[in-house]
Parts: sequence; structure tokens; C-alpha cells
Amino acid sequence: MKILNIKKKTLFIPLMVALMALTGCTRENVLELQPYNQISEDAAFSTKENIILSVNGMYQAAQVGMYNFENPSQSGRGYLFGAAIFQQNDMRGEDMVNTAAFYAITYTGTWDPSGALNTVYYWVDTYKLINRANLVIEGVGKAIQNGVISQAEGNDYIGQALFFRAFSYYELNNFFSRPYKHTPDASHMGMPYLLKPSNTLASIDENSQIGRGSVASNYAQIIADLDQAESLTASKTTRSVKNGIVYASKEAAIALKTRVYMTKGDYAKVITEANKLNGLYTLTADPNGPFANNYGNTESIFSLENSATNNPGVNGALPSQYNGRALIAVSPIIWNQPGWLATDKRRGPNLIRTVTNAASQPQFLLTNKYKDTSTLTDASPLIRYAEVLLNRAEAKARLGDATYLADLNAVRNRSLANPATEQYTAFNTAADAVKAILLERRIEFLGEGQRWNTIQRLQHDDLAPIAGIPAKYRNGQNPTWADYQIGTPYVIKPTDVPAIPYSDFKFVWPIPTIETSSNPVLAAQQNPGY
Repeated sequence: MKILNIKKKTLFIPLMVALMALTGCTRENVLELQPYNQISEDAAFSTKENIILSVNGMYQAAQVGMYNFENPSQSGRGYLFGAAIFQQNDMRGEDMVNTAAFYAITYTGTWDPSGALNTVYYWVDTYKLINRANLVIEGVGKAIQNGVISQAEGNDYIGQALFFRAFSYYELNNFFSRPYKHTPDASHMGMPYLLKPSNTLASIDENSQIGRGSVASNYAQIIADLDQAESLTASKTTRSVKNGIVYASKEAAIALKTRVYMTKGDYAKVITEANKLNGLYTLTADPNGPFANNYGNTESIFSLENSATNNPGVNGALPSQYNGRALIAVSPIIWNQPGWLATDKRRGPNLIRTVTNAASQPQFLLTNKYKDTSTLTDASPLIRYAEVLLNRAEAKARLGDATYLADLNAVRNRSLANPATEQYTAFNTAADAVKAILLERRIEFLGEGQRWNTIQRLQHDDLAPIAGIPAKYRNGQNPTWADYQIGTPYVIKPTDVPAIPYSDFKFVWPIPTIETSSNPVLAAQQNPGY
């Protein structure tokens, strides 16, 4: 795969979205079909080298994003998958704290349709990425027909694009739609699911007329995309260890399906998909393994690569936001959970950093998963094998399969001081088992942007329900050391961020005004309350 050899050189395919408020489905006047500084789509897929550059452009869009097209100085904040997916998902939950102004709107739930760019561009840049993926799918398909590229190599690229399209729509649904189980048949509004690129006047007009499909239809297409990605994309076993992590693979599509089926509540399918990965991945011996060796460990299934010269920058990169600049801290709410053992290695300095004052007195806690605060080269860890095991454990526990303990303990035991005496042996009820697995998820993926999709899917759950958006530690200040008390549950104070009920319209994000102001179809389908 030559794509692996020239990653830093990316080809920016002309996107009609760049001429239409960047949304991928907004319709405005098209100024110029081939800007002077961009290569035409025909040229983009006319040679193997240009195809490789075009695919790399898709990865660049996923890793860095634009963030604010009108102000290039604000570009590159990691929308969607380079950093934003972590930051926004964590800030919607209660286990990390917003310490400054960066994520206050997300953290406190005070957004509006024309509000902060970090919510607006979650929509904008995700649809830009979707359009790039659709361009790759269409362009590579034609290149295969024209003999420019082999069927096998072309299929791999198409599969990677399908993976990104599916992942993107999964994320959009998590933020802009109600949970899958909001209605019995998931017939409530999902996203406009675009299957064609906006690359001609006709396709722009066609895409602009596509309204919000149902959540059920969205998920059916997400799964169809991932099934096809699984069948087309090369296995990680055909690539180097690093490239098996930083490029979407057959295994990444399978692993993502376990997350999607968990959200749907199709637990039998979770188990079926997870079983496909048996023997292909192993957990690292230490929980710090995937972060100490981002690009060479046995556990990471899919991560986006960052380098010293190509990363989301100090205003977006994970080690900058979560560590160096201390903009996102560990919350006392999770730190004080009695079920998180005091001797757990995931409390140790390799994964949790204690910030001290001039007198060396501890002040507050930061995640230390993202360690390179100097050159910002930490990978963006999107899917790890630990998640697949916990997904399967939860699915089995819900279905009454006692073998869930093996998967749960596999993840938990590597962090215990004395696994022989501290591992789980049994639970009284399925609900108890599921709650233990869910706590394990919170601990294991702390600071990895996994909290919100769990909160969202557990609304009205039968075994471990969460009601709305949980209350959070106070906004805009570092936590106090006195509030970190291991084993003593944190008690919400009047100065903290209150919970948002599920019935509140703010449980979902609004479609941005930048979209609805120019797209009457979506203006008529705005989320209620906005």
C-alpha cells in the first residue's frame, strides 16, 4: 500500500461543501467548480499516486479538520476523530471536568444553534469528512473500472472510506438524535445519510433535498457500511504493526460493529462480532501499554496517527488539552467511586498525573494517557481490544451467559495488585454484573471519549438506567484536592453543574444555524426546543 509511504502529502479534493458553508448538505451558490489551488476530481483519481493522496486527504480530514473555515487561524482542532470526539464525548459526561472556558457550553449544556464553534463544527467537519469518504468511494470505484488501480487495492481504499462514513454517522446520531431506543422501532429522526458525494451541481442539489432519515434507517445503513468495509478492507495481518493500527482495517470494522450493536441493544450480534477477533489481539500486560507504545502494541485496533508536524495543535491535540494545558481534569466523581480499588494501577502515575503547587502539595488530577506535551505525537486511540472484551462481557451478562466473567476479569485483572484475591467471581443478579462492567468501562476508558455514548444508550435501560445527563463537578475551575477522597462517593454541591433531565430538549444538540439558514429541508427538521 503506497498510501503508507507518503502520508504527509495529502491531496485536497475539491469539495462542494467548501463552497456551501462546509456542511456537506447545505445548498448555496457555487462559485467555482475547480478553484485554482485544487486539483479536479477526475485528476484526483486518474493515477495510482493521486488516488493514494486522495485517500490520505480523507485521513487528514478525520485527524485535523478545519474547525472554522472563516478564520484559518482557528483551523486544525481535531474534528472529528483526531481529538474532538474525545473532548466532546468526555465533556458531555461527568467523569472529566472542564477547568476553563474551552468546553463550557458542552459541559454545562448551554448550547444554541448558532453557538460555540466546538459544537457547530462537530456537524460541519463531520459532513466534510463524509463527503471526502463518498468521493473516495465513487472515485476509486471508477478508477478500478478504468484499470488505474487493481481491484484488491481499490477495494481496500473503498472499505476504509466506508468505515469512516459509518463511524461519522454513528457519532452524529449520538449527539444530534435521541437514543436508539427512544421509540420502540427507532422511527424518530436521525441524520441525513448521504451516499453520494457533493461534487457536481446536480449532486449538490440532490443531496440538499435529503432530509433526516429515521434512527433505525441510519443504523441499518451504518451496519451495512461496516459489513461492506469488513468484506473489502485488508486485514491488519497484511500490514506492519503500526500500519495495522493507524489505517482502518477489516478488524477495525468488526470492532466498531460491537459498539454499534451495543448501542442498538442487539447483544447476540455483539458477541458474534467480538468472537471474530479471537486470537487477533491481546491486551497488553500493563494498562499503560497502549499509551506507552501508541503505534506498536498488541491491543490498539484503530488509532489516528499524529506527528510533530501534523497534529491538531495546542488548541486541539489530546496531550495539550488533557495534560499540558490542564483544560480537562479527572473528576472527583469517578475518582471517588468505591468500586475503583485504591491499589488499581490505573490510579498510578503512568496514567494519572497529580498536579502540585510550588510547595509540592497536590492540587488536582489529570489523565497522563497522552504523554507528549511537547511535540503532540500521541495517537488518537479510537478503538482498543479492551472495549471489545467489555462489550462482549456486557452482552453476555445481559443474556445470562456466565462466561462474561472471563472477559471482564481479563480487562480488570491486569490492573489489580492481587488478581487472585481481588478478581470478580460472581454477582447476585444480572443487573449487578452489568453495573460492575459499566464501572469498569468508566475506569478503563477514562479520558478516551467513551462516556457519552454509554450515557446515551443507557437512557431507560432495564438493568442499569441513567436518567438524562448526570450532574457534574463545578465548571470552569480546577478541582480541589479536598474533593478527591478515594472510597468516599462525591456528593454534588449547589455550586456544581446540575443534571439535565432526559425530557429536556438540551439532551440533544441543535442542528447548527449555519446549516438550517441555507437548507429549508433541515430547517423544518430542527430538534424541538431550538
